[in-house]
Amino acid sequence: MTSKQRAYLKSLASNLNPVFQIGKASLTPEVTEAVEECFNNNELIKVAVLKNCLDDPKAIAEAVADRTHSQVVQVIGRKIVLYKPDHENPKIILPK
Repeated sequence: MTSKQRAYLKSLASNLNPVFQIGKASLTPEVTEAVEECFNNNELIKVAVLKNCLDDPKAIAEAVADRTHSQVVQVIGRKIVLYKPDHENPKIILPK
């Protein structure tokens, strides 16, 4: 992903509300599965890491991206933005 594409996705994500919250139990298989299912309808999602989660948000972002085969767009504070393109029916057209 180029920096131009990443900047475009960041601008789209600025208006999104977090779809999931990761709490004290950290990253569970159920959360990972729910994020994977969310990618069926959305290509770009935002996840919030609550203050009672002791794990590093960057480490959580990398783990979720690895497990769901998505890409980390950005991690700002305790918010994670993930992108997974839909190859069959794309909703977001990235600039080249």
